[in-house]
Order: sequence, then C-alpha cells, then structure tokens
Amino acid sequence: MLMAYPANLKRQKDGPILVTFPDIQEALTEGRTLSEALREAQDAMLAALGGYVNDRRPIPPSSKLKRGQRLVFLPPLPAAKLALYQAVRDSGLTNVALGKRLKITEAAVRRLLDLDHRSHIGQIEQALAALGKRLLVEVEKAA
Repeated sequence: MLMAYPANLKRQKDGPILVTFPDIQEALTEGRTLSEALREAQDAMLAALGGYVNDRRPIPPSSKLKRGQRLVFLPPLPAAKLALYQAVRDSGLTNVALGKRLKITEAAVRRLLDLDHRSHIGQIEQALAALGKRLLVEVEKAA
C-alpha cells in the first residue's frame, strides 16, 4: 500500500498556490511558495486522513498520477499507522480483539492507530504481523 497521493497545485490570482487532492476531498491548503505549498499539503493530508480514522472510514486508495500533478508522500510513521488501521478494518477485528492478540490494552491499540501519538515502529510491525501483514520500507532517489 503506497501512502502517497496525487495533488493538484494551482497558482491563485492573489499569489498563493492552492493545493487540492482528488482522492481526499477534505484536504485543501495553500502556500506562498512551491516548497511551502507541498509542506502544507502533507499536513492537510495527515489531518484529513486522521479524520477518516476518527470517523472509522476506509482510507481512500491513491489514484494514478496525472500530468501536471505532484505526488505528496506521507511521513513514514503516520503511513505505517494508516496501513495498520486499514489492515484492522479489513480483518474485521475490534481494537479489543487486536489488543488480546498483542497482549496489550485496547487503549494501547488506540494509541497505535492515533496519527498524533509517537508510537514505536516496532509496535506497529508487531500489530501488522498479528494481522498477517508485514511493513516494508523503500528508499529511492529524491526527485
């Protein structure tokens, strides 16, 4: 599951660059410069996807990148948490049931799924393994 989404960037008449995401309608932001707009885009994506988790909605799949769009990547820890959240949804397990498998409390499972909580990546790997999944990391040359 690639945790990156295509973004549309459009310079507004009054100066800032507007950023929208076709796959995440709730994510909308702007920046004065391209680098600021892309930084803000990542934050907007995180906030919107955090809302999906809070509302117990499925994480939308990323559409194919089209000409003129920029791919915006999620930071590694939130991306891993979102992958775990989707794996839990797909499994049909409750947080309590996952907690029993991991020998942790339901509150600890909620923290693993909380995008604002600084969980250890090893805990997320363990939780994914309990669901028959594994976390992979890929490094590539920056564009």
